Amino acid sequence: MTDNLSFKSLGLCDYEDSFLMMKSQIKEEDFKNEIWFLEHPPVFTLGTAADKKHILDSKGIPIFQSDRGGEVTYHGPGQLVIYFLIDIKNSNLGPKSLVKTLQEFTQSLLKNFSIESDFIEGAPGVYVDGKKIASIGLRISKGKSYHGISINVDMDLKPFTYINPCGYEGMQVTQIKDFKKDVTIKEVEHLAIKLLEPIF
Repeated sequence: MTDNLSFKSLGLCDYEDSFLMMKSQIKEEDFKNEIWFLEHPPVFTLGTAADKKHILDSKGIPIFQSDRGGEVTYHGPGQLVIYFLIDIKNSNLGPKSLVKTLQEFTQSLLKNFSIESDFIEGAPGVYVDGKKIASIGLRISKGKSYHGISINVDMDLKPFTYINPCGYEGMQVTQIKDFKKDVTIKEVEHLAIKLLEPIF
């Protein structure tokens, strides 16, 4: 579906640094389709539709105004973030089909850990028993996508209680570790690459 796709493992990367890298990449004349895997130090990010009131108490965690879609979310170590820098115009993918593809990919990944998940209409992301395990926020610019999906793997979930996750009061979150105790970020990343290769 996508020509010359490469996967990049960037490790722990400051949110603002990766944000600026993405913005720069999609403006390149010799743009290359890439999927990035990374983690962020603790940060709350606000999407274009976000209301700052949904940050109840930042507890000193930095807040960053992003240009992705969606509301407020939290990123921190132990959460696998996957950014999709894809020329969707030439890949026959519209924004809605891209979101659907990412949801189904995440659902398939979770099934490999014997975790059954579902979707909630009007609330992009993936849920397990009503608790959010993955968030999706994208931006499309001149036919190219950036930002992507964050999957809670083995992290401190407490900062999610400092916000209304994705703008929903009282929304609970969960992570893969709650179902598979010895899970590692690298294990999830390797599985994600294996599942994404035939999709893109």
